[in-house]
Amino acid sequence: MASFNKVILMGNLTRDPELRYTPKGTAIARLGLACNRKWKSETGEMKEEVTFVDVDAFGKTAETIGQYLKKGRPIMIEGRLRYDTWEDKQTGQKKSKLGVVLETFQFLDSGGGRAEGAARPASPAPAAPEAHEGDAPPEHDDVPF
Repeated sequence: MASFNKVILMGNLTRDPELRYTPKGTAIARLGLACNRKWKSETGEMKEEVTFVDVDAFGKTAETIGQYLKKGRPIMIEGRLRYDTWEDKQTGQKKSKLGVVLETFQFLDSGGGRAEGAARPASPAPAAPEAHEGDAPPEHDDVPF
């Protein structure tokens, strides 16, 4: 049976990326993305829906994200869905979560993560490449999250 697993999302970071390293030195960045959908209902009322997505990036891509991105910055990502399952250590219950493993991303602005209406910083952040290819997640490395 054929399968295809590709996700393209555009939204704003919900928090600063959390950058960590495995014992073998692989960088892992965990970030939250908020994707908004706005539409007009049958009655003409404007509606909005927000979807929150957890995204994991690896290697040099993770380090770049940790260096240049902050809460509120817009970003476009491409990746694949990953279904994680684990057992809660406190309750013993099985838990699961659907997330995204980042493969490539693109900066959508050149700002420093400032909120709307905030003053522009005196010196802009150093220029970074616009698009990045993601690194593969470690196959046999302990993830420090």
